[in-house]
Amino acid sequence: MPGLDENIVVHKLPLKPEYKPIQQKLRRMRPKIFYNQIKMAPKDMEKTIFITMWGTFCYKVMPFGLKNAEATYQRAMVTLFHDMMHKEIEVYVDDMIAKSRGEEEHVANLKKLFDRLRKFQLKLNPAKCTFGVTSGKLLGFIVSERGIEVDPDKIKAIQELPPPRTQKEVRDF
Repeated sequence: MPGLDENIVVHKLPLKPEYKPIQQKLRRMRPKIFYNQIKMAPKDMEKTIFITMWGTFCYKVMPFGLKNAEATYQRAMVTLFHDMMHKEIEVYVDDMIAKSRGEEEHVANLKKLFDRLRKFQLKLNPAKCTFGVTSGKLLGFIVSERGIEVDPDKIKAIQELPPPRTQKEVRDF
């Protein structure tokens, strides 16, 4: 199976043996899985057992929704791209931006990024990739040659929020 080498990262579920797992009801959900790229530690696979209409299964790869899954993925990205981060690229979990001051530098940065992705057998989702843009959205902000700015859509959404009317709505807000 392609994905990150288990020597680089595996996801572990450290459970205390004195606690018995809780049996949960059948769930109908589609967990967010990042391109099946981080494997579960073999001894922890049995801790991910789930039941469906078709049988009983366990995850061989780390699904998001598990405790600390995002942290495991981010740790892997820092391990793989530590020398490029904050220089040629910015990475936050599965959001990645190659940055540059000009076209030639951008092509060189993309080549370095793709070489690294290929070296570690990481896959990108082509439907979520955009190339050669001068600005874009990242984590709710607009990133451009002017710097980092708040996304106007986020400002508008906050301005259009109805004011809370009950104590519960205030707490939820």
